[in-house]
Amino acid sequence: MAENYDVIIIGSGPGGYVAAVRAAQLGLKTAIVEREHLGGICLNWGCIPTKALLRSAEILDHSNHLKDYGLVLEGKVSADVKAVVARSRGVSARLNTGVGFLMKKNKVDVIWGEAKITKPGEILVSKSTKPVVEPQHPVPKNVKGEGTYTAKHIIVATGARPRALPGIEPDGKLIWTYFEALKPDFLPKSLLVMGSGAIGIEFASFYRSMGVDVTVVEVMPTIMPVEDAEISGIARKQLEKRGLKIFTKAKVTKVDKAANSITAHVETEDGKVQQIVADRMISAVGVQGNIENLGLEALGVKTDRGCVVIDGYGKTNVPGIYAIGDVAGPPMLAHKAEHEGVVCIEKIAGLPNVHPTDKSKVPGCTYCHPQVASVGLTEARAKELGRDIRVGRFSFVANGKAIALGEDQGLCKVIFDKKTGELLGAHMVGAEVTELIQGFVVAMNLETTEEELMHTIFPHPTVSETMKEAVLDAYGRVLNA
Repeated sequence: MAENYDVIIIGSGPGGYVAAVRAAQLGLKTAIVEREHLGGICLNWGCIPTKALLRSAEILDHSNHLKDYGLVLEGKVSADVKAVVARSRGVSARLNTGVGFLMKKNKVDVIWGEAKITKPGEILVSKSTKPVVEPQHPVPKNVKGEGTYTAKHIIVATGARPRALPGIEPDGKLIWTYFEALKPDFLPKSLLVMGSGAIGIEFASFYRSMGVDVTVVEVMPTIMPVEDAEISGIARKQLEKRGLKIFTKAKVTKVDKAANSITAHVETEDGKVQQIVADRMISAVGVQGNIENLGLEALGVKTDRGCVVIDGYGKTNVPGIYAIGDVAGPPMLAHKAEHEGVVCIEKIAGLPNVHPTDKSKVPGCTYCHPQVASVGLTEARAKELGRDIRVGRFSFVANGKAIALGEDQGLCKVIFDKKTGELLGAHMVGAEVTELIQGFVVAMNLETTEEELMHTIFPHPTVSETMKEAVLDAYGRVLNA
């Protein structure tokens, strides 16, 4: 007889495991199915290990500019790539173990294997075809295995995987995805990065800090195309100042492979093609949802462009089947997945006043050097929507803390509705802006106007003061510029 649950979640990434914890907190009998590693891509191959790599890169960058801070170090600091990678994998393993602890603490059953929804309310779990590739990421103890399980509510949280362009498919040796880029056996002398979204730019920034000759090719007019054009322009100048070569309005049309290098044929806006030779190439042209082999098509679950279609509460068109996170479409971000998971569970549990996920208030962060962070409408998008706007800016060059840090190249930009004072968007580039953007996210969630922000006391000296000054600038009241 099949074991029955209130909720079964397929996938243990940030969306899946957070949903499981919330379900358990609300008294729902809960199980989570995983085929490869607790914590999903984010903890094991995405958000967390890349930030560990970028931290090593940041320290290396600072060490190479010690004289700027009045410090002297005999000899040159160099990178031990194996040690850098080992630290990153260790950080990942620690959090992987932490998810296992959370499941045990909250009495969530872990079912190990590959799940297929055979009918609404029922899943069949078969043996996982994904091998355990790292000893620090073992299959947890005391997990359930193959069999049939039932639940009134089934949540698909299977995440996404790297997208591949036809004819330029990653091969794991010469053309990497983020999997190989996270665990290089050696540092290539030269690297071509195809795509300048968050993944591409973060790896481009990391490898440049490691001393690699990096070239970025982006088909759109600006790097980090989802960001405000003014912000991405500042970021581009700083990245190029660090030695990155960047081609925009360009595309890789063909890749020739040699024994230990690639030659990329790059077509520019004018139709000309130039050949770029590099030791390795990273394909960072986006990700696609893991919707295959789950039984969704047979059940009639609606999908669109490789993702499951849901409403603001995670419901699909088939009763009892839900989806959250990357598999449910953009923005494909861990914190969006977590929020969707909580909203979905609270709606299932019948809690009052559960608000649907508002994707317009999901912040985005890119952890390159300089960092980029944003929430809400860009200036261009606000104008496209016909909004009458006020725009405020404040440069880090006039911020005392940024100057003291030696990080005075940055900008805070805010966009308000001119009639109502509603904060429509905020965009930042510079030191630690990924830690600052939440202030604007809170303001937007509270429907804060310019008046409340102008009357908020920001601590001095902090980089956060640029946030208030940008607001003041939008209304002709800037104090320090």
